[in-house]
Amino acid sequence: MSTPSVAGLVTALREQGFVVARGFASPDEVQALRAAAVHDLERAAAPLEYEADLRYPGAPASREADGGMTVRRLLDAYGRGPAFRRWATNPAIAQVLRAYYDGRQPVLSTVHHNCVMTKHPMYGSLTGWHQDVRYWSFSDSDLVSCWLALGPEQPHNGGLFFLPRSHVADYEPRRFDAQKFFRDDLPENQQEIANAVCPDLEPGDVVFFHCRTLHAAQQNRSGQVKLSLVHTYHPEGCQPLPDSRSASRPGVPLA
Repeated sequence: MSTPSVAGLVTALREQGFVVARGFASPDEVQALRAAAVHDLERAAAPLEYEADLRYPGAPASREADGGMTVRRLLDAYGRGPAFRRWATNPAIAQVLRAYYDGRQPVLSTVHHNCVMTKHPMYGSLTGWHQDVRYWSFSDSDLVSCWLALGPEQPHNGGLFFLPRSHVADYEPRRFDAQKFFRDDLPENQQEIANAVCPDLEPGDVVFFHCRTLHAAQQNRSGQVKLSLVHTYHPEGCQPLPDSRSASRPGVPLA
């Protein structure tokens, strides 16, 4: 399957809330990024987030439990080295996002996402349906994430599921639980979840998705760790709210 033009990517992103760009990263880029991620993962190079800290379904109960030191995220990808910085500010990403933002300059958030997502067999937890914007604080909510597959991604190894057009839906608060997860016990939510899409990804494929697009991931039932790299961007003029976590570190404008 070929990747649509920039205009085609932007149109699909606006209409569906997500779009897949096939072969967006070159094999050399994927190899360099994967090698850097594996290097840091094997050495547990800080900063990290552990599965046990989040306590999502399927995660170890504590760091002292079996699998308790299973890494969920390698944080601050942008600060981990030149390969990560090059990818986060890649001109091809900037081109898509500048078109999406109608010519405005995209800015990388160094606070939100900006990480290598790891999904381990056995101790990698599942992630319930949610919108990323739930804990973010900006002057508007038109943020877009870029998810790069560093290996194959399918439902069985924890690939992402998306709900098409959920980014423009006006959901009542009661349809989310106290942690702002989309409740899968409500019949009206179940009807929407039945329409979920999980695109199969190959190394180098990218998913651009809106911060209000509902998405989820199952546990990894394969025998290999799944690695993905994700960054989030906002347009110039969209500012993090003062004194919020979103404002705790400066963003990086894309040239």
